[in-house]
Amino acid sequence: MTEYERTRTMPAQPEHVFDQAANVDQLDTWLPEALHVRPEDPPAVTVHEDRTDEDTDAVLRARREQMRLEWGTRDRGSYTGWLQVAGMDGGVSEVTVHLSFFDAGHDPGEQAVHDALDTSLERLEEQVRLRVDNAAG
Repeated sequence: MTEYERTRTMPAQPEHVFDQAANVDQLDTWLPEALHVRPEDPPAVTVHEDRTDEDTDAVLRARREQMRLEWGTRDRGSYTGWLQVAGMDGGVSEVTVHLSFFDAGHDPGEQAVHDALDTSLERLEEQVRLRVDNAAG
């Protein structure tokens, strides 16, 4: 098993960050650009990966009371992940994303995963800023 994790601080209340991250209809705005999530019968989703042009059956669970998203492959059990939002002093949030690959063939490699996590967290922060700015103005 291979695991990866990245954390980023965002200038918004944890509820705002979590609501943006957990919005299934807007996941494409912050997930890696090559991944597209199509909701089915919750918690079931289908994830399309442009790189392989394949669809994967997956699950996505939002646990708002814990400010946590959890996901993974449905049938093969080759991949899981979670996103945790924690509030900090001053209206700032810390967001941690953790990925676990149980199948080496599903793991794109350390550099690719770190780049994707960093980019995804940057994109999520951008979406949160847009949402907070629009709500304030």
